Amino acid sequence: MTGRVLHFRPARPQAQRATSLRDPTAAERERFRRIVLPHLDGAYSFARFLTRDAALAEDIVQEAFVRALNGFSGYRGGDARAWLLAIVRNCVFSSPRPASPYQGLDEEAPDEADTPEAALVRASEIRTVRAAIEGLPEPFRETLVLRELEELSYADISAVTGAPIGTVMSRLSRARSMLAAVLGAGGADIEEGRA
Repeated sequence: MTGRVLHFRPARPQAQRATSLRDPTAAERERFRRIVLPHLDGAYSFARFLTRDAALAEDIVQEAFVRALNGFSGYRGGDARAWLLAIVRNCVFSSPRPASPYQGLDEEAPDEADTPEAALVRASEIRTVRAAIEGLPEPFRETLVLRELEELSYADISAVTGAPIGTVMSRLSRARSMLAAVLGAGGADIEEGRA
């Protein structure tokens, strides 16, 4: 977890409507903080890859957390991360603002042990891989991000996306192949990644 701090702006009108539905109890808010809040980074990362826009991803995550908190009394257990990412996905696809073209992704903090040259090489490699992922068609990008970055199981990806497990497996295989093709010979390890 990178400890991402999102600077939330005032809620958009649809998020404001959601907050007026019901005020969660103090116990629900505390349980929500323990169970769901640790997945903030994953929610932002997923929204960022889907929207290709940092500001829009922050708005989406804010809206998703408002929806999640308001609906938390109906949460019956299971994988909280998959539950939250399904809400994020729904917010992305119901967002009134269209996703903007690729604008570059947030940079990773450099490793203090790296030399300046190694840090530049690492940053360049990260940008290359992220740009390649960003270039994948949406269902393949979404499946790859959920599996490889968020480390969800096939069943959880199926629950998040609403696609059958066989489709999830097919999309993941195809996404790995497309990514390997874009990255060239250096991407061969990705295609052979864990299933």
